[in-house]
Amino acid sequence: MQRRTKIVATLGPATDDPHILRKMIAAGVDVVRLNFSHGSADDHARRARMVREIARELGVDVGILADLQGPKIRIESFAHGAVELQEGQRFTLDTALGANAGDASVVGCAYADLPKDVKPGDTLLLNDGAIAMRVEAVEDTRVICTVLTGGVLSNRKGINKQGGGLSAAALTDKDRADIRTAAALDVDFIAVSFPRSPGDMEQARRLAREAGSGAALVAKIERAEALSVLRELVAASDAVMVARGDLGVEIGDAELPGWQKRIIAEAREQNKMAITATQMMESMIANPIPTRAEVLDVANAVMDGTDAVMLSAETATGKYPIKVVQAMARVCIGAESSMHHLPRRDIRRIETHFQRTDEAIAMATTWTARQMHARAIVALTESGATALMISRTETQIPIYALTRHERTRRRMALCRGVTPVAFTVDHLENQVHEAIERLKQRGVLQDGDRVLLTKGDGTGSGGTNTMKIVRVGEH
Repeated sequence: MQRRTKIVATLGPATDDPHILRKMIAAGVDVVRLNFSHGSADDHARRARMVREIARELGVDVGILADLQGPKIRIESFAHGAVELQEGQRFTLDTALGANAGDASVVGCAYADLPKDVKPGDTLLLNDGAIAMRVEAVEDTRVICTVLTGGVLSNRKGINKQGGGLSAAALTDKDRADIRTAAALDVDFIAVSFPRSPGDMEQARRLAREAGSGAALVAKIERAEALSVLRELVAASDAVMVARGDLGVEIGDAELPGWQKRIIAEAREQNKMAITATQMMESMIANPIPTRAEVLDVANAVMDGTDAVMLSAETATGKYPIKVVQAMARVCIGAESSMHHLPRRDIRRIETHFQRTDEAIAMATTWTARQMHARAIVALTESGATALMISRTETQIPIYALTRHERTRRRMALCRGVTPVAFTVDHLENQVHEAIERLKQRGVLQDGDRVLLTKGDGTGSGGTNTMKIVRVGEH
């Protein structure tokens, strides 16, 4: 069975050996992630070059996602190493304290506006929620707290405010520089961390275009404030990422599963792609097999309809980067194979009024392909838009996006159920014949198969406006 859900793998020291990266891509990595929170521009450039070279060698299209650091709000460092905080003790965050002057009672904070953004009674969560503090008082640059949940606190750990409300801008000076770096590397996706509004995504898009990048923009949903404008954020983006780490800290673990499903559903409704991320196979950083809970987590995201599942430290620094990709691919296939037993969620789309011709063609193609038990759906495409819209339904029929544009193929590498295929035709009248022959050469079609094919007829704007039913061998 051909896997439909895509795999995003983060690059890092564990993947710097070309032999390992080649095996990871061969095992099923569709998109690689460059984490701009770590490493230098030279590191990212070296890794991007290696990905492009190996993808060419293997004859596959692999997308590259540049993940901006964003305004990660952190404490500063301690003078003598990590400290252990006890429940009930007083602890102060001081934005005026030196960067390396922290002790067991106070530590500096790299976010100067913290005293303005909090008030007595607020709960601050440090180190991804492992440590909780209640704000008792705010005095000038000092935020005086009582420790609610203690533990070991080390240098440069992150701070979240329960329920959201920290006002740091989504794009920092570092992010602006990193967007220029991403443009120079010709990445396919740029992920914006901690966006609070559609305006944040529009600003990132403008900066990317000014830098010469045509990358798709990914909104990382990780602030509580983003949930109140979810529909607008999705509309302003090309894809979304369910960034479950910081989001879970801000809204609480109990709320997270429901929001994961709502975010993915909203993305699908708007014909956008979705990535589910954070701790999907965390135990495989150190162990060669996943836990059953991790297997169920990945499978649940697949059944929610996510386009891709993401690996972070599991591949960037873990001991088993190849095995974790193999395990994730195996779980995705297992979850997908069981989905035909579930009730379909896309019935409402069939009853929707379509304003765009290409969307009407996409939905008609999917419906017809199901009814006729087609072997494949083939989209002859320039931008990939029709293949994306077809993939928003829950068809199990393979979708092939045939295009001459490498950038379109790399973007489609993230799209659930879509296999990008390089395809160039000199004469429009031979288009259908050559497309079918191309897929026969790949071994995915044979004589007698029924295929649904979409294309533009060369009139008007050139968008998709035609659906053809083809019997292989009679085309």
